[in-house]
Amino acid sequence: MRDRVDVLVVGGGPAGISAAAQAARLGLSTGLVEKNGALGGTTVVAGVALPGLFHAWGRQVIAGIGWDIVRRSVDVAGGELPDFSRWEQPHWKLQVPVSPGIYASVIDEALDAARVDLLLHTMIGAVEWTGSEWVVTLCCKEGLRTVRAGRLIDCTGDADVVAHAGLARRQNPEMQPGTLMVRLGGYDHRELRGLDIDALDASFDRAVADGRLLAHDFQTTDRPMRSFLRNRGENKIHITGIHGGTSADRTEAELAGRRTLLRIFRFLRAQPGLEALTLDAWAIETGVREAFTIDGLVEVTHDDYWSGRRWPDGLSNSFYPIDVHRSDGDGIDIRRLPYGVIPSIPLRAMVPADAPGSLIVAGRSICGDQEANSAYRVQASCMAMGQAAGAVAAISLLDGTRVEDISIERAHQVLRAHGAIIPGDVAIDDHRIDPLAHPRALAS
Repeated sequence: MRDRVDVLVVGGGPAGISAAAQAARLGLSTGLVEKNGALGGTTVVAGVALPGLFHAWGRQVIAGIGWDIVRRSVDVAGGELPDFSRWEQPHWKLQVPVSPGIYASVIDEALDAARVDLLLHTMIGAVEWTGSEWVVTLCCKEGLRTVRAGRLIDCTGDADVVAHAGLARRQNPEMQPGTLMVRLGGYDHRELRGLDIDALDASFDRAVADGRLLAHDFQTTDRPMRSFLRNRGENKIHITGIHGGTSADRTEAELAGRRTLLRIFRFLRAQPGLEALTLDAWAIETGVREAFTIDGLVEVTHDDYWSGRRWPDGLSNSFYPIDVHRSDGDGIDIRRLPYGVIPSIPLRAMVPADAPGSLIVAGRSICGDQEANSAYRVQASCMAMGQAAGAVAAISLLDGTRVEDISIERAHQVLRAHGAIIPGDVAIDDHRIDPLAHPRALAS
């Protein structure tokens, strides 16, 4: 990576790849720093290889750079996209399955084509604003080095850059549990033949009582075995009591995830009919749903998200149910949005309060309350935010303005020119789709 770039993006997940590609496509020298050995973030290293949601109510509401990468990944892998017109289905059926290895490789191609200056296996050690530029200390395998940048984009998911810059972060008092993604085999997961589910649930209760399992190892304490085994595990494990904001926190999260995996695996293999259980795949990282969010110029609240509030500085759409995972073994609080609602993300929620006007945040750590965050933290929404942040950073630098003072109209023009969908571009016509045809889909 060069010693000086116009725009430096930290974090190569869904938001970071879109931010870096967008800034570079606008002709600015752009660097991207990522702590892992592959780009893609949670999709790749935490096994959540189901980007979504790009569509709402049968219409596409998020497109652009991230969508193009996902679509190309599916094409290369020989897969198929879901039928997005079937909007009445459960939301998870409208996510897009990707092959993590293919997806990461297609990202490499896209960023190489955009001429993004990439540095993997690197973390930040310090951030300083001199009054005219950012001085960022990078922790590389060979030691510390300095990179200077005109604009910084924090896509770490934990607002790490914001913290290093001495700006405020928030953390909810009750954190959502994390998940270690796994895929089990060695039994008939479709029909569950040969398994006595009632007996397995009773055995679960006994294992919790005698300490072989923890009560909250699964998403629910109420008869968890059928759902867990039918899904081959997948995202049905809950890792409670973890915080993901520091290296010590992440260490404990990884250890807790693997301890939980071992408890569950040992328990299941001791059950009749599961003696041949195998662990066919597992994620190398425990997925952390939330850590820190910024103290932004505005906050996206549950009511803002639920109502589809039209922000004057809205830059990108989001679409996903309220999706709060509980730490008390009570499952997940999923609330599908009212029919026709398309939430959006304002620029000011991406700008930290008291920042010098040259730092913007994209991804799950933008300013929002826990319920709104539980919905907009997903991959498609982060991709849209990232592309918006890349455009804002570039426009701000080219025009010599603070990031929060850019022309929103100009940002919209730039984003549309690069394939993005802007809030207000898509309106749901109540006469086009009859909500009464799918009454269950509208139940909240």
